[in-house]
Amino acid sequence: MEELFKLIIELITNKMPGLSLVDEDCGQLEAGIEEDTYPVTFPCVLIGNLEADWTNVGMGAQKGQVQFSVRLAVDCYDDTHYGSGTESKVAERLQMANSLYTALQCFRPFGYMSPMIRTKSRFYSMPGGIKVYEYIFSFTIHDESALLSQRRE
Repeated sequence: MEELFKLIIELITNKMPGLSLVDEDCGQLEAGIEEDTYPVTFPCVLIGNLEADWTNVGMGAQKGQVQFSVRLAVDCYDDTHYGSGTESKVAERLQMANSLYTALQCFRPFGYMSPMIRTKSRFYSMPGGIKVYEYIFSFTIHDESALLSQRRE
């Protein structure tokens, strides 16, 4: 999984060069609510909440149904109401969110996993003028690492 996480970070960084930060989600956005400044710079993508349900395939191999979240966080300091002259900022944020989705949709870096598929999305606001575009992706993975480590012993 560690190699997969690294590849996801590289993919997002390469597909979205305008981001100021791509990192593991360690609650940085929530930590910033109580402070004057957020511990991240914007726009950023945070990857986390990895969850897997495992079933045994046999001989130490397992199949996992994996989910993880990616959150694009953007500071919304522009006044985007009609007539403000900056209404296009809303469209720019939505285009950025769509770029994140399309970068990951059907991404399959390894033959032992299925393509990543978006299963849920939600957009919400946070204090301090932060807009978050969150996607949940899911894929299956075949893991033989326990089997392979037993063979080496």
